[in-house]
Amino acid sequence: MASTDAPIGQTDDLATLGNLDEKILLGELKHRYNHDKIYTYVGDILVAVNPFRDLGIYGQKHAEMYKNKVRVDNPPHIFAVSDSAYQSMLTGSAVSGKKNQCIVISGESGAGKTESTKFIIKQIIELCKGKSQLEQQILQVNPLLEAFGNAQTTMNDNSSRFGKYIQLKFKEGKVMGAKISEYLLEKSRVVFQNKGEENFHIFYYMLAGLSPEQQKKYKMQVANKYSYLTNGPSSASTKQARMKEMLAELNNAMDLVGFLDEEQDEMYSILAATLMMGQIELDANEDDAAFVKGSDQAVATVAELIGINDEELRQVLTFNLSSARGDVFQRNYTKHQAQDARDAMTKTLYGRLFSWIVNKVNQLLAPEISLHVSETTEIGILDIFGFEQFQSNSFEQLCINLANEQLQYFFNQHIFLLEQEEYKSEGIDWTYVPFVNNQSLLDLFLAKPIGILALLDEECLFPKATDHTFVEKLNQNFARNHHFIKAKVASSNNFSIDHYAGRVEYTADLFLEKNRDTLPSKVMQMLRTSTNDLVSQIFRGTVTRTGTLALQSRRRRTRRSAKPKLGTRETVKKMTVGAQFKNSLSVLLELLNLSNPHFVRCIKPNTSKSAKLFEDKFVTAQLRYTGMLETTRIRRLGYALRPHFADFVKRYKVLARSPRLSEDKHGCVKILKTVGLTDWHVGKTKLFLKYYHQDQLEEHMQKLGKSAVHIQKVARGFLARCRYKSRVKKAQQQKEEMNSFLLQLAKLSLDQQHKLSKVLQGDKKIPKSFFESIRKGDKVIKIEAPSIQVQQGTNKKEDKVSSEEEEDGDDDEDEEIIEDEFVRIRNNLFGKEGTRQASIHWFKATQSMAVRDQTGTFAKWFHGIITRRRAEELLEHQPVGAFLIRVSESRFGYSLSLKAESRCKHFMIDLTPTGKYLVVGEMPVFKNLQELVKFYKVKPISPFGDVLKQACGQAENELDYSELLADKKNKRASGVPSSLVRKMKEKGMDQEEEAVYSPDGYSLAPSTGSSRRLERPVSEASYLYLDATNGKELSRTNSLDEVPPPLPERLYSGAYRLSRPPPPAPPEEDTSDSFPAVRAPPAKPYTPKNR
Repeated sequence: MASTDAPIGQTDDLATLGNLDEKILLGELKHRYNHDKIYTYVGDILVAVNPFRDLGIYGQKHAEMYKNKVRVDNPPHIFAVSDSAYQSMLTGSAVSGKKNQCIVISGESGAGKTESTKFIIKQIIELCKGKSQLEQQILQVNPLLEAFGNAQTTMNDNSSRFGKYIQLKFKEGKVMGAKISEYLLEKSRVVFQNKGEENFHIFYYMLAGLSPEQQKKYKMQVANKYSYLTNGPSSASTKQARMKEMLAELNNAMDLVGFLDEEQDEMYSILAATLMMGQIELDANEDDAAFVKGSDQAVATVAELIGINDEELRQVLTFNLSSARGDVFQRNYTKHQAQDARDAMTKTLYGRLFSWIVNKVNQLLAPEISLHVSETTEIGILDIFGFEQFQSNSFEQLCINLANEQLQYFFNQHIFLLEQEEYKSEGIDWTYVPFVNNQSLLDLFLAKPIGILALLDEECLFPKATDHTFVEKLNQNFARNHHFIKAKVASSNNFSIDHYAGRVEYTADLFLEKNRDTLPSKVMQMLRTSTNDLVSQIFRGTVTRTGTLALQSRRRRTRRSAKPKLGTRETVKKMTVGAQFKNSLSVLLELLNLSNPHFVRCIKPNTSKSAKLFEDKFVTAQLRYTGMLETTRIRRLGYALRPHFADFVKRYKVLARSPRLSEDKHGCVKILKTVGLTDWHVGKTKLFLKYYHQDQLEEHMQKLGKSAVHIQKVARGFLARCRYKSRVKKAQQQKEEMNSFLLQLAKLSLDQQHKLSKVLQGDKKIPKSFFESIRKGDKVIKIEAPSIQVQQGTNKKEDKVSSEEEEDGDDDEDEEIIEDEFVRIRNNLFGKEGTRQASIHWFKATQSMAVRDQTGTFAKWFHGIITRRRAEELLEHQPVGAFLIRVSESRFGYSLSLKAESRCKHFMIDLTPTGKYLVVGEMPVFKNLQELVKFYKVKPISPFGDVLKQACGQAENELDYSELLADKKNKRASGVPSSLVRKMKEKGMDQEEEAVYSPDGYSLAPSTGSSRRLERPVSEASYLYLDATNGKELSRTNSLDEVPPPLPERLYSGAYRLSRPPPPAPPEEDTSDSFPAVRAPPAKPYTPKNR
């Protein structure tokens, strides 16, 4: 690509500029920014300048522009990065041949990394043609995690206080699941925020958005009374309307992703308790022993919210018990130690809740267990905290800036070091481009045994060590290191480090405490025995070597020694936060190195977070420390694409127009000359191409592909017409043969009839009245051969399949964690999904009562398993806005059919893992179909403004959902899924004698004899509720009229409701939205016969 001297701001790719220096680079970016062109290429790297406002360039129109397009066809855009990564995943990278891709987004805090991440994921889902529930769940992960992991800082109003690596898993281009890896949540923010900063968003959402009933339930107070919220402005009061809206969006996101109502309730209880912990005031008596000051109300409230004993909570906050030689000693805490214990418990409570949320998301979004690793490819998106420099920088800023140093090193390795070393080894003539290598600075942090993190871990081992002794060790060991600058005052706890992005001064106060992250053992024991299921669960989990929470993982055992040495005992050493963070960075870099990287450099235009303001000096500093000038030079002069000969020939051999092509350098040269590319080099084992050569090659491939598709279309049409003529001729011949056969059959039948008549007339035993009755009727029975028509269109069976095909969605599956591997297990309790019988079983077991109103009647708009074509026939003569909801045969769910202006439209209705309902492609989630219909009678269901107006009922003399009702002739449980039958047998219950079939599930009415085989005696009229996954009894009622207690909403994790159906009632006419009910008779206890 030739150099350009285009007017300033008109160059989309800065690597094509003829003259380039720091001033020109800055001028180009500034001019483009001022004209709302926030994206610019530097070769294959995207530079994004944060506009701090919505430019309206992320809608459907722009999404379509960047689908399957060559990069140079459109202006630079974040969507182009998504497209490049997706296409490279499908075909393999031209550089490395790797199919796994990663997108590394870097920049300082407030540069727009999190927003870029959301746009990238949105476009990748768009490229997958993602309309399934799984893809909608993935889109909701970012806003969900932002609520719990983001906060307002002086640098960024929505600053990520944790890092995340999102891995999207694909099979043949379709997304199959996702996994989130979290890095270093800033837990200390829960108990303390710097001046002008806020706590995590979720607390302000709750204070502004919870209803009065919920506020009372969770014992909430006014925002300015919480000591954990008084260090910064309160968004709960200044942005109340927005915070309330955000809470509603969060609740909807949790419903859509799959969090149960019970789990959400327990989450809010924990969050309310977290805030209330700060209200526990601690003081010390004359002996310096800590005690709870003032009223015990705060202690009692916290204890009630998280299900622990208030006296036990008071004890673990004020003293510790230790034992020696059989004696137990009480060691009272000082006031400071008690406050530390309170804050440590608060931080751990919030930190483990956040880790559980990530763990839960990974369970819900995991690929199916049936998928093998070799079958999948992935795109990883890294959104990690940006480089930070505040007025006061603590342990968190040290770790955050270390992570950014690692990413800068990864960038330098790929763009400068490895590339230039490859030029040398492959014999390419090259002038070395210098760059700033930060390897020595990483050694300062990570070296063993003398590195900052190693020395910090060592100091944490000594009980009497302090933050000051740690700083003294740093000064002593790194006095000659040019990256380390000690404080001028010897008594100071400060030290400075020259990072790649500039010098940062750190305050070592609380470094040791934050690195140890200790929690008294009594606190752990107390929380593990909590009556709050979620609290108990998250504190029974274990923390892995990378700092993540493992809830069901098993410990790995190593065979170091067959027998333990004498005098030794097994000990488990708790890893420090620094060590965990170091391990997590190591795992992250391994993942990145196994993938083909795409880089996005985010630039912050000003320090005031203002729109349309570009501060030259501030931006220049960012361009300088990120090495953008050197990056531009190496992209302009270098060879970004370096495929092996064989890989290149396999990918582009069709361009050579040669039937035989050797997979060596000669084959590569032939391809390049045929296409007409210039400015490339051939090495010893690889081909060296400019970054823009890939676009040119792909453009030729697209042209060739379009030509091939056209030829295939013509050929297929010709072959189809030939087959069609042959089949019509054959069908006509079969018709004639069949008609001839039927005529012969009719003739033979008449002959036999005459013979039989003569025999009968000769039989004297037959009365004469019989023959007289025959004579009065037709003497000859006419048998007319049916006419067989040759069907010349698509047969009805194919029509049925194709009409339901478009509504097919993703399976709803259960989840299971095995050794930190997140998998979803396909639910086959009802049979193979996509079959009519399975859909009937699913409906009867889980939906029959769920879609009825309080009187037990089906709504007028409800229909059974009917095809799309049948739905359109029912709506044909209805007014615009008429609608019906039908049970889908192709999946476990529903379809909404709506009469629009020009045609009928069809929408899939899916169930979330918690059994709630949503229209696929829409965000709102509803508890039942009635709420869904009510909502879309007011709000449009699509961008075209379609709303539901009038329900379309059953056709005259037709009941298309009759097969979904109970079988009146055979009420026994012949339709019970085999898995449930197996569990029933394990319980000692006979399916044939004790299970009674009912419309709302499987009603069990055990006889007196059955009581001996159950876990505990039941009366003859008892009704059981079993979990089909393990046969465990969930609940039971003691009478037919007793209302059962609430059960977990676990439709897809195997819970079956076994209850008595409503009593029969005569059908009533309803002129609104209901249809006369067809009621099933009540299930009666079955009395077994004498054996």
